[in-house]
Amino acid sequence: VFQNRERRLPRRPAGSYREYVHPTPGVRGAGPQRIIVDGGGPWYYSPDHYQTFKALQP
Repeated sequence: VFQNRERRLPRRPAGSYREYVHPTPGVRGAGPQRIIVDGGGPWYYSPDHYQTFKALQP
């Protein structure tokens, strides 16, 4: 569950956002890339571990 504590994404009820690790080539472990989804809205991609986000269309 992605908490959105810094409120960088639109407000949603607690527990609405789910986070998934997007593998980063050449990086061991989880790496910095994430996909954040909310069942009723756009998906978000973060290339830098939640510093910035880009809205995606599922």
